[in-house]
Amino acid sequence: MQKETVTFDKLPEAVGYLTEQVIELKKMVAELQPPASDKHVLVEIEDACRIIRKAKPTIYTLVRKGQLPAYKKGKKLYFYEDELLTWIENGRRKTSEQTYEEMLANMQDGVRHKPKSSVKL
Repeated sequence: MQKETVTFDKLPEAVGYLTEQVIELKKMVAELQPPASDKHVLVEIEDACRIIRKAKPTIYTLVRKGQLPAYKKGKKLYFYEDELLTWIENGRRKTSEQTYEEMLANMQDGVRHKPKSSVKL
């Protein structure tokens, strides 16, 4: 079917063949994608301690400073697991290559040239 020329009479067969191929491609793509995880789960402070591997006083301090995303209902603190994981990822240190590129870009931005003088001798 792939190398044949498609005529008007063979058009329904060609469309059927293409539909089957699209379905197979969708299955392959679905298998390649990671499964959707239910990380948007509400957790309490004990679980937050386990997730970010910090002590309770440290977590209370980070929440008070507004650095750690948290929700307060009454006297209890609640966290979403995916927000905690995102918070950890955003604190990732940059590699030496990234910092070198930033330093180079900052140096190039800061270069100033002398103004040309309009006086000719």
